[in-house]
Amino acid sequence: MELGGMLVVKPKECERCLLGRQAARPARNGEERKAARSSTKLYLHLQKGGHGQNLVTEDVTVVEGDVATISCRVKNSDDSVIQLLNPNRQTIYFRDFRPLKDSRFQLVNFSNSELRVSLTNVSVSDEGRYFCQLYTDPPQEIYTTITVLVPPRNLVIDIEKETAVEGEEIELNCTAMASRPATTIRWFKGNKELTGKSEVERWSDMYTVTSQLLLKVGREDDGVPVICLVDHPAVKDLQTQRYLEVMYKPQVRVSQNYPLQGLTREGEPLELTCTAFGKPQPTDMRWLRVDDEMPQHVVVSGSNLLISNLNKTDNGTYRCEASNAVGKSHADYMLFVYDSRAGEDSAIRSVDHAVVGGVVAVVVFAMLCLLIILGRYFARHKGTYFTHEAKGADDAADADTAIINAEGGQNNSEEKKEYFI
Repeated sequence: MELGGMLVVKPKECERCLLGRQAARPARNGEERKAARSSTKLYLHLQKGGHGQNLVTEDVTVVEGDVATISCRVKNSDDSVIQLLNPNRQTIYFRDFRPLKDSRFQLVNFSNSELRVSLTNVSVSDEGRYFCQLYTDPPQEIYTTITVLVPPRNLVIDIEKETAVEGEEIELNCTAMASRPATTIRWFKGNKELTGKSEVERWSDMYTVTSQLLLKVGREDDGVPVICLVDHPAVKDLQTQRYLEVMYKPQVRVSQNYPLQGLTREGEPLELTCTAFGKPQPTDMRWLRVDDEMPQHVVVSGSNLLISNLNKTDNGTYRCEASNAVGKSHADYMLFVYDSRAGEDSAIRSVDHAVVGGVVAVVVFAMLCLLIILGRYFARHKGTYFTHEAKGADDAADADTAIINAEGGQNNSEEKKEYFI
């Protein structure tokens, strides 16, 4: 229909013409495709300025290789036609018909109020805006964005030295290749998180991240795992690890086997044992006397030192040395020989004090028991007592008679006695 020299196409007529064109001519050259895209934009220019838009959709985020679902929904449907277009403005579905030959697109649901389509085996090239169109008067259009996530294809730790020496600083590099978006790398030594330095390189639409960690190692790090962990929305718990191998010089310890405890007295034996741990295990171990020669009667057998009969000339510092490929370490034992009876007097005095303390405790306990017994005895025999003047008072009719009847009266006052029990 022409109106003032302008061609006006009704919605229903446009549906038929668009469908007919795409069915009759599925392939277009670049110029035709551009012209068709321009005409579609001209036809749909009223959507963004129109009123009462009924189309609803949501953005989609999907991992490469998974399935993306695109939904075009209509609120307050009036049976208008719904269609879905790809980023190149090619119709994927017109109602329930699929003009596009890409079989990865499949119809999930079609009704007057919804057009839902799934896209299987999603790749990075599928990323972009997909358009939902509703043929109303005026026409409506909205778009949904598909974002494709690509997890790192490989995660590798490179270590500067396979075997490090205690006190050295080594370099470790962890590389996460070909991810989208760029990944975040975290470092752990055992359960402790460490801080690395990351660099990001972009290749086309992919990102490669390399994180560098400088670590000063000690003997306590030997056998501890260093973990490279990836934080990325497309993957969970992706990590790799390397176990540290640290070499260190021996750690030496001298222990006294005999006497087990107490003083080292003259005439008694002494036995010492040297223990050494290192990586590699120490192969050379020896005993020596610091600042003096080893006495001739001292017997050294491997890691053991034995003096069968101590005397005061044995006083001094005895050292055990152990070495390996990394270095040498030692531990010292200071020997002081006491008199043969040293410590006995103090032991006797301690026994005497214990005996005296025991006797005192027994005496105090006996006295307490005696006091308790006497207290209970007097408590049971406590009562009243009478004087001689009071005798006969119970049978008297009055006070005067009681006085007369009292034994001895006032004349025997010298014989009056009082008894108290």
